[in-house]
Amino acid sequence: MTISCFIKRILRADSVKLVAAETGTLINKRRPSRTERRPRFTACHFLAAVLFAALIAFPPTLVQAITLSHADVLRIGKKIWQNECNGTIAGLTSWNAGEDFASLGIGHFIWYPKGRRGPFEESFPKVVTFISKRGAKLPTLLMGVGEKPCPWNSRTEFLRAQHSTEMNQLRQFLADTIDLQAEFLMARLESALPKMVAEAEPSDRDNVKAQFERLTKTPQGRYVLIDYVNFKGEGVLHTERYQGQGWRLLQVLEAMHGTSNSGAVDEFSRAAKAVLTRRVQNSPTERHESRWLSGWIRRVNSYNGG
Repeated sequence: MTISCFIKRILRADSVKLVAAETGTLINKRRPSRTERRPRFTACHFLAAVLFAALIAFPPTLVQAITLSHADVLRIGKKIWQNECNGTIAGLTSWNAGEDFASLGIGHFIWYPKGRRGPFEESFPKVVTFISKRGAKLPTLLMGVGEKPCPWNSRTEFLRAQHSTEMNQLRQFLADTIDLQAEFLMARLESALPKMVAEAEPSDRDNVKAQFERLTKTPQGRYVLIDYVNFKGEGVLHTERYQGQGWRLLQVLEAMHGTSNSGAVDEFSRAAKAVLTRRVQNSPTERHESRWLSGWIRRVNSYNGG
């Protein structure tokens, strides 16, 4: 049943109740006044209004279902692991110099210490929740109620704990759940499109959706989308921009205008290089982001074999 049909059924059912109620009043009691005969705005009407608003904001056709076999998911997970961690177990737990957070798992998911927040979206607690719901056993460090903050308060503490029991258990857990981490990234990608389309300028929305769909038409295009949304994010947060300009998936899609499915990955690679170069040019001088640009360019060049 479509959402629109469901809404009609709700309103029809509620109207029947109103008619029955008013008919009973006519038979058993006095004729209702004009005020009493006015249609009432009931809970059912409210539910229908909410569903209608949701239908307008996010049409069902907007959400793309990306279907991959377990083998393909694992292959993508291992490629992302290679991209982020050089495919090493040690690389699954890192804390980069100059950053206020740990970077964990194949996607270097961000994990902030207690009371610490920054401009970048925290994702590791969401990964843990996702994996736990899939039935995987969590290490002691991650057990408990709710999302936990990173137990190490600084990079110094983190490095000091490199050979601790907790860190070794954490690495083993991450190494054993490569496929589930990749599934999390797929789920993140599928939920990203409605948010990106909503954030884009109205005149750009159709193009953003069309470029996304071009890339989903080929296996390499699907990998590119999954890798880049993990690598640089969705692009919907205004805190994740320099001088008002972003560098994430939304901004790359906005820079694309082709129509050929076969040429989508090549165009994505070129657009990604342009927005990442612009990021470095716009970045605060004290961050010295030019040191990372060559690695970023190598990564997006690998999308099309360059």
